[in-house]
Amino acid sequence: MSAAERTEPMPSALPAQRGAAGAGWQDFAPVLGHVFLDDDLLRDALTHASAGRGGPGYERLEFLGDRVLGLVVAELLLGQFPNEREGALAKRHAQLVRRETLVAVARDLGLGRFLIVTRGEDEAGAREHDGVLADALEAAIGAVYLDGGIEPARRFIEMHWRLRLTAEAQPPQDAKTALQEWAQGRGRPLPNYRELARSGPPHAPVFSVEATVAGEMPEIGEGRSKRMAEQAAAQRLLARLIGPNV
Repeated sequence: MSAAERTEPMPSALPAQRGAAGAGWQDFAPVLGHVFLDDDLLRDALTHASAGRGGPGYERLEFLGDRVLGLVVAELLLGQFPNEREGALAKRHAQLVRRETLVAVARDLGLGRFLIVTRGEDEAGAREHDGVLADALEAAIGAVYLDGGIEPARRFIEMHWRLRLTAEAQPPQDAKTALQEWAQGRGRPLPNYRELARSGPPHAPVFSVEATVAGEMPEIGEGRSKRMAEQAAAQRLLARLIGPNV
């Protein structure tokens, strides 16, 4: 489609092409360690839905990047922990591909500076929104895979996930699962989680959640997502029921 055939956006919806630090979306390619043959793939990956060019590229790339990340991380885990059973590997995998890890990597890379967002979304803090950062990083991985295949995607993932892969000698313990097992082992109903409050700006909310087990006093946890708050509350309740080393 030629430039003349494209429908021009209204002024209020014009993309903010450059971040506060003056970074353009093209400048993210060196951060990914890949020279793109098709620059449109990278542009689609870094274009927020509000500033989309009318196609499903962003969502499709995110969908693909999620699968590529999962595959490469699984492969790395098999090589790093040859003697661990499937259950332990699954816990490690879930920890490494979850949103919080993606957000941490995205922030390390300064990804928010390279996003294409509308002026309104920019002012609302989209560049620092956890969900936007995680989705854009997955989309970028998908773009690298489509443009260059599995090898450049693997190199990028290994570079930025390797230390996280080996950070814990033992598989990470999921607090909600551990609390559920504790309750079931004593013949009690499953733990209950209740959202108490939500504060902060829309682009950086803080959730407050109460975790309860029948017969025990509840505990409250906070986090940048509801799931993180539930984990924090479960961890605090476990620490009281079992001890701090859980």
